[in-house]
Amino acid sequence: MTRVRLDVSYDGTSFSGWAAQPERRTVAGVLTEALERLLGPDAATGLTVAGRTDAGVHATGQVCHVDLPDEDWARLAPTLVRRLAGLMPPDARVRAAREVSGDFDARFSATFRRYEYRVTDAPYGAEPLRRHATLAWPRPLDVDTLNAAAKGFLGEHDFAAYCKRKENATTIRAISRLDWRRDPDGTLVATVQADAFCQAMVRSLVGALLTAGDGRRPVDWPASLLSHRERSSEVTVAPACGLTLVAVGYPEDPEEYASRAELTRRLRG
Repeated sequence: MTRVRLDVSYDGTSFSGWAAQPERRTVAGVLTEALERLLGPDAATGLTVAGRTDAGVHATGQVCHVDLPDEDWARLAPTLVRRLAGLMPPDARVRAAREVSGDFDARFSATFRRYEYRVTDAPYGAEPLRRHATLAWPRPLDVDTLNAAAKGFLGEHDFAAYCKRKENATTIRAISRLDWRRDPDGTLVATVQADAFCQAMVRSLVGALLTAGDGRRPVDWPASLLSHRERSSEVTVAPACGLTLVAVGYPEDPEEYASRAELTRRLRG
């Protein structure tokens, strides 16, 4: 078998998230269906994704891996991306496919995930062509206030107040970047990067920051919730439509894939 890295983009509006679910349309589902139509049932195995995005969340930099029979990869490598484009729906694309070592693990070898959240506070709402990927906020937002509030999340913390807790899973995460900018078109964009995220964590952080950015909460309020050891009922989860997974990082040296995966598994344990 040959391990193949796939770089994937999708508009999450009509998907029930990444993970395959019975009788629901998911990104993994349409990708698996396309691979089966191309290679036959059960030929492609071990589909593993870097980040299992929730329903309605988009991606421009998602990464997954799959194991293909050697002979199929040798035959299809030059044309796999184009063939998948003809088999997949228009709201999901495989942008690149390349062979990687068997030590590569799209999930555990990753060193970071980077998301962007787009918000507009324009009085008319989101631009029609951007409406599926931009949240329309009904109150004016101040970039400096948003950035001041965001600083409290940087570093390693227990984000229990901002996570949907899973049994036997840690809520400790290390955020290496969280900042806001206002683009020339007036759209506000939050960029957040960490080694990994809990379920709904990014949208919860954004939801808390927005209430500080529009003046309804003090600047230090979002970070003050880090003292909680249970999910806070005061935090409103921001809608999925504004969130996009834009990048996943991996060691530059392929020889480090295995050691990174081993380290990640220990941390998650």
